[in-house]
Amino acid sequence: MSSGAQARAGGMYLVRRALMACAWLALLACPVRAEVEVEILYLEHQRAQPPTLSNLDAPPSDDGLQGARLGIADNATTGQFLKQNYALREVIVTPENDFLARAKQALAEKAAPFIIVNAPAQDVLALADLPETKDALIFNAGAPDTRLRQNDCRANVLHTLPSRAMLADALMQFLTKKRWTNIMLIEGPGDGDKAFGAALRNSAEKFRASITADKSWTLKADMRRNAGAEVPALTQDADYDVVLVSDEAGDFGQYILYNTWLARPVAGSQGLMPLGWHRAVEQWGAVQLQNRFKEAAKRDMRARDYAAWAAVRSIGEAVARQNTGDPKAIVSYVKSPDFKLALFKGRALDYRSWNGQLRQPIPLVHTGALVALAPMEGFLHQTSDLDTLGIDGPETKCKMN
Repeated sequence: MSSGAQARAGGMYLVRRALMACAWLALLACPVRAEVEVEILYLEHQRAQPPTLSNLDAPPSDDGLQGARLGIADNATTGQFLKQNYALREVIVTPENDFLARAKQALAEKAAPFIIVNAPAQDVLALADLPETKDALIFNAGAPDTRLRQNDCRANVLHTLPSRAMLADALMQFLTKKRWTNIMLIEGPGDGDKAFGAALRNSAEKFRASITADKSWTLKADMRRNAGAEVPALTQDADYDVVLVSDEAGDFGQYILYNTWLARPVAGSQGLMPLGWHRAVEQWGAVQLQNRFKEAAKRDMRARDYAAWAAVRSIGEAVARQNTGDPKAIVSYVKSPDFKLALFKGRALDYRSWNGQLRQPIPLVHTGALVALAPMEGFLHQTSDLDTLGIDGPETKCKMN
């Protein structure tokens, strides 16, 4: 070997030794990650399902729970590399049992700084007001009631399920875009029907649409046999561009389609539906979420599943970013402007500072396809067009403190 080659070889050897030394020094300088243990309490108060004319689309008994389980699995995938371990403690309360008593029992057995609740609004409020949950972070994944984001908001509650106001605004933006602004509204007798009906009326006023006919559903006939006679009679005394249906229980709304006096589209709780999630959402990588959920749950992902999954993922993202399971640090980060979360809706999402609602686009779907994603183009906002859906900061009545 020539003297020049020997010099070059010796130089390369010294460089390798120097790089190895630097690598060892960097490794020694890196802090050793400690194990982080994160347990999430899932509390559910199952809802008694009222009798309906059709039970073809009865909600599954594990609606919401399967989403939380998938969220834990997703967190664990990242957590295994960061020494972060996740566990889900599940407490399911049947409709006839006392939710608050069982929740207190669960909290007495073990403190829970992170709670996902899938329950009616009154249960969410009762849980949030317990002394044991004062410093907890509660995610509402089951109650769409707008009042929980308004006068009845709580500082320790965030909402991953869209409010009825958000759903109504998403639908109304689409109708306004289509110029279907003369509306017939048919409202069912249930509490949820009345709440969604009120949200649709408020949204129509907000976007300057006109409800030309406002009707209550009082018919007792069997629509499976009489829809062709009863629905035309109900819908023949007004002019309208679209029929909006408020029937959250799914009792009569499906019989409105194709039976109206005028040949008009149907939307709301049936027909064209604004939903927090639907199996037809496949863009932005969502198809892989849909497939993973279906493989695990043996069914399609629903809105409450998605809300529970988003809640678990919010905790996981905060733990990963902050490298801690400390509840105060996690709560502070999730509520901060720095928090962003990718949830397969084409945007980086975060929580509204004034009422804890997760900002999110709303899919507008029918049974087999995604029709549009609100907010619609052209509906502008000074900070985020997502805040054109639901309760905006200037109109909030929430006083979290």
